[in-house]
Amino acid sequence: MANLYIGLMSGTSIDGIDAIAASFEQSQFKLIGTLSYDIPDHLKQSIQNLCQPGLDSVQLYAETDQQLGELFAEASLALMDKLGIDADQVLAIGSHGQTVRHAAPGEGRIAFSQQIGDPNIIAARTDCPVVADFRRKDMALGGHGAPLVPAFHRELFSDTTKNRVIVNIGGIANITVLPATGPCIGFDTGPGNLLLDSWCKKHQGKEYDDNGQWAAGGTCDKSLLEQLKSHSFFALAAPKSTGREAFHQQWLEEQLSLLNAIEPQDVQATLIQLTAETIADEINNLDTKIDEVFVCGGGAFNGALMAKLHGVLDASVDSTATLGLDPNWVEACAFAWLAKQRIEGSAGNIAGVTGAERETVLGGLYLP
Repeated sequence: MANLYIGLMSGTSIDGIDAIAASFEQSQFKLIGTLSYDIPDHLKQSIQNLCQPGLDSVQLYAETDQQLGELFAEASLALMDKLGIDADQVLAIGSHGQTVRHAAPGEGRIAFSQQIGDPNIIAARTDCPVVADFRRKDMALGGHGAPLVPAFHRELFSDTTKNRVIVNIGGIANITVLPATGPCIGFDTGPGNLLLDSWCKKHQGKEYDDNGQWAAGGTCDKSLLEQLKSHSFFALAAPKSTGREAFHQQWLEEQLSLLNAIEPQDVQATLIQLTAETIADEINNLDTKIDEVFVCGGGAFNGALMAKLHGVLDASVDSTATLGLDPNWVEACAFAWLAKQRIEGSAGNIAGVTGAERETVLGGLYLP
């Protein structure tokens, strides 16, 4: 009897595919198994090119969409093989896809969010129903289509006696505010690991700054921090969302060109401070006094970043592992849950989070 869901996630950092299998019987979430699946370097480059106007093309879009569809299917099959799961046990695969462009609603702007990784291919290769294209229905109703994880955070992490915030630090950081009583809110806060990773890659030749050790040896430059925090996004009121379009290596280089030369290691230290402070500014300024903060995403494994968060937040800080879910897998689990919501015909968004006119069923269903 089919009772399992698979969740697939590849985020702004483009650091790999997270695949999980979970069950939700009697409204009880149970993580069955997990798998990390690499994205080949040539595909990473194609994705990065698609994110940059001038390097993209319809041909590249179509080819990368197809190749990622095959890769998401491979990741699903590898997970199923690892766990001994047959296709007839899977109610649906929830595939977020890979975001290549996100334009939030704004004055004089056409709003859209585009994810690729053809779900038809995933369905055909795995012989499982696939739910994908989660964001555009919310945007059709005037929302940002992001963040979508707060509904899952509310389902899994709420506590009627504590005011909590869940901080998801991927390429971009976002928060979910879970008051003991009252409505859930959530929004993007700005860069998470995106600038940290790209600066480390340029100056250290590494994909990321392991545990934030390089940053920890540097000194935050207050002038640069002030310059970076002057970005207009940080002054916006929620609902708000952002992405690689706003915060990217070229933008960072432009900000650096306005100041005297700064040592690369000190830039890295400043970027960690930027991520920590822009998260903390939003949490500390909430109307609700927060008791507990729990971090998920790759940022939870950056010791220097977690230490900075401890220093700038007025609440206790820990990882979601304390709540029973490894921070590596929270977002992929959220898309398994969103697939469940689609199959059951239940809403997947929170209108107060995304700014949509109403809550609605998200995602398209692709049958094998």
